[in-house]
Amino acid sequence: MPAPPARFLAALVFLCCAWPAHALEVRELFAPYTELLARHVTEHELDSGGLVSSFDYTAAIGNPDSRALIDRQREFLSQVEIDEVRTRETALAFWINAYNFFMIAHIVDNADGGRPVGSVKDFGGLFNPFRVFGLRIFDVAGRDHSLDEIEKEILLGKGFEQRGWKDARVHFAVNCASVGCPPLRSMIYTPSNVEALLEENTRRALLTNMHLEIGDVTARLTSLFNWYQDDFEQAAGSVDAFIEQHLEPTREALYQNTREKRFIDYDWDLNSPDNMRQWREDNQ
Repeated sequence: MPAPPARFLAALVFLCCAWPAHALEVRELFAPYTELLARHVTEHELDSGGLVSSFDYTAAIGNPDSRALIDRQREFLSQVEIDEVRTRETALAFWINAYNFFMIAHIVDNADGGRPVGSVKDFGGLFNPFRVFGLRIFDVAGRDHSLDEIEKEILLGKGFEQRGWKDARVHFAVNCASVGCPPLRSMIYTPSNVEALLEENTRRALLTNMHLEIGDVTARLTSLFNWYQDDFEQAAGSVDAFIEQHLEPTREALYQNTREKRFIDYDWDLNSPDNMRQWREDNQ
């Protein structure tokens, strides 16, 4: 059997130690999640310059080491001292990572016969297909949170707004494990990279036609701009202004020339390698 890679050995050395509850260093706190992303996320750069990505849930489900990383990351988050999140950059990085990790962990933990669900909507039912986002089962600092709470009440809530931390670009960073979502990145968010990644994610998402398709007359927009219109208006004055801020001049001019806006049907298929491969074949 070949020797395990040095990166994984280093991760195991770190993981054998409990997370110290008195401090918060994002890179250390999210070391297991960092390794999980490195193992199972593939980023795909499109000819347009856009970016999409996939997560190999089947591989993670079938790999005991990956499941151990999930268990350890869950333990770290349950023990973290949340009062140590004291700056905008740390807070954004911490909660974006937490949201994305919990989404992945829930899918891996609830596999059926070694296979993931086909869509996060499969965790719900006919009358509540988005039930997964309201489940208050994700432990941070000894308190259970839901994905909706993390996104809407914390990252985009009044507390962050009052501190000047609220940022509408978060909608292009939290990942709902679906084809229609902005890309899940292969690295974690940190205080030093969160600003650059928020900007890059937004700009590159708008270079894919799952988020913005500009025609001669009609522009088709991701449904994110419909669901969270208030956030984008608060950030830039209008949805149009927010979009234009993140387009290069040629596409900005094309967008400004459109006279009608419609919303793209959100693709809730799981962001698995097969589904993302099919999307690229259909849209390149």
